[in-house]
Amino acid sequence: MQFSERWLRTLVDPPLDSEELARLLTMSGVEVETCDPVAPPFSGVVVGHVLSVEKHPNADRLTVCGVDAGTGETLKVVCGAPNVASGMRVPCALIGAKLPGESPGKPFEIRATNMRGVESRGMLCSARELGLSDDHSGLLALPSDAPVGRDIREVLALDDRLSRSSSRPIVPIACLFWALRARWRH
Repeated sequence: MQFSERWLRTLVDPPLDSEELARLLTMSGVEVETCDPVAPPFSGVVVGHVLSVEKHPNADRLTVCGVDAGTGETLKVVCGAPNVASGMRVPCALIGAKLPGESPGKPFEIRATNMRGVESRGMLCSARELGLSDDHSGLLALPSDAPVGRDIREVLALDDRLSRSSSRPIVPIACLFWALRARWRH
């Protein structure tokens, strides 16, 4: 069984950190085998709204996108994703953003860069580039109502932890949640 710590805390929110909560659950009969972050650490990634998409003047497989990232100016971002389209909302790594690198503990920092004669002022991201999945077939499309400029970790609830427990009957688990809720009810 898997459950989100954020979800559990909507039912009951004891004044315990993640590790103490996992220990309490284990001691109560719900053996928490792992409790891992939903996403790896990264920063500087916001919701971007693709305003325009034009063919790159010097590359067949690249496009030059005008992106509103909530900064007050339209960013020019060179993109190679096949699914980029005007009007979509996507994760946009701003200059200075730190993304998960190829090796653990070594983040990849986004800088302004010249790509075949066009300056790119950020990066539009796939799920793989954020460390969320292995899918890099295109940009991670966000809901059309995702608030432009908002931190992507907040929008996608990525500062959560996912707990995995061995399979147990649901009745004891439900009783535990109700017991915890009764104990820390305000």
